[in-house]
Amino acid sequence: MTEPLRTGATIGILGGGQLGRMLSVAASRLGLRCHIYEPSDNPPAGQVADAVTTAPYEDAEALGRFARSVDVVTYEFENVPTAALDTIEEIVPIRPGREALRISQDRLTEKTFLRDLGLQVAPFADIADTGALAQALALIGTPSILKTRRFGYDGKGQARLQDAQDAATAYAQMQDQPALLEGFVDFSFEVSVIAARSSAGEVACFDPGENVHKDGILRTTTVPARLNAAQRTDAVLIAARILNALDYTGVLGVELFVTPAGLVVNEIAPRVHNSGHWTQNGCVVDQFEQHIRAIAGWPLGDGSRYCDVTMENLIGDDMDRVAALSAEKNTAVHLYGKVETKPGRKMGHVNRITG
Repeated sequence: MTEPLRTGATIGILGGGQLGRMLSVAASRLGLRCHIYEPSDNPPAGQVADAVTTAPYEDAEALGRFARSVDVVTYEFENVPTAALDTIEEIVPIRPGREALRISQDRLTEKTFLRDLGLQVAPFADIADTGALAQALALIGTPSILKTRRFGYDGKGQARLQDAQDAATAYAQMQDQPALLEGFVDFSFEVSVIAARSSAGEVACFDPGENVHKDGILRTTTVPARLNAAQRTDAVLIAARILNALDYTGVLGVELFVTPAGLVVNEIAPRVHNSGHWTQNGCVVDQFEQHIRAIAGWPLGDGSRYCDVTMENLIGDDMDRVAALSAEKNTAVHLYGKVETKPGRKMGHVNRITG
C-alpha cells in the first residue's frame, strides 16, 4: 500500500492537454499541487497548474529536473516515449505503472492481453505486409478494419475494408507502419466503464455510459446506458478483471461493444477518459479526483451517480454555440482554454442534467 501524499505535495503530469488540465483542477481541490511536462508552448493544463516544464520528451536533463520536483508522476496520454519513462522512473514512481502503458501503446499487444484474460474481443491478426493482409482477410473476411498498431486515436490511423479489393489502398494508407486487421463486430451500441483501483487493491467503477461517435470522434456519452442489470454487472466485472490483472493504480477507461452474444472489449485507455467527463456533474467524486486519490495513495471516493447526464463534446466550430449553451438550464459548460479552433479538435464539453 502506498503512503498517502500530504497536502502540499506535488503531482507531475506528463502531457498538458485538457485531461491534464482537469486533473490539475481536481488535485488543487484536494490541496495538492501539479507540475506539467509538455513539449508545446502554453498548454491548456499550464493555465491551472503550479508549474510547467516546456521541453521535448528526449531532453533527459529536463525530465530529471521535473522528476526531482514532484512526489509522483502520472500521464494524460498513452504514447509517452519509453526512454522518457525510464529516466523518470529512476527518480520517482509512475502511476499507473509501466505495464499498462506497454500494453495499451500497441493494439496487437492489447488485443492479445485481453484475449488471454478470457475476454471477448474482435477477431484480429498481425499485419506485417500485404501477404499477411491477404491471409488475414481470408480468415477474418470483410467488412473489417485495418489499423496501425501504434499512435491511432479519434479515428486516425485506420481504414475500413468493405471487400478484399480495398486491401491495397488500405495498406498504402498505413504507410508501412505495423498494422492490425480487426474483424467487424455487429454491435447494438458501445458503452464504456470508467474504473479505478487504489494501490491497496480497492476497486470502484462509475456507471457505464453509452457512447455515440461521429467521424471516429466521440460526440456524446449518456448515463444511464441502455443496459439490463446483468449487462451492467458484466461490464463492471470486466473492468475490475483488467484492473487487477494489471495491478493497476489510477483510473482506466474500458470501451465495450454490446452484442447479442455478450460484451466485447473494444479497447482500454490507462488514464482518465473522454467518456467519463459526465462524472463532473453526475457524481460527488468525478473521474479526475478519483484518479488523483488513487495515485496519491488516498482512499477512493464515492463515485455513485446521483442524476442522469448526457455529455456532449464541443468540437471545432461548436465553440460558436457556447453563448447559447451557457444560457441553457441544467447545462454545465467545461472549456479547455485552447486558443485556436480547428476542425475535429476537442475544445470543451457540456454536461446536461436530464433526470
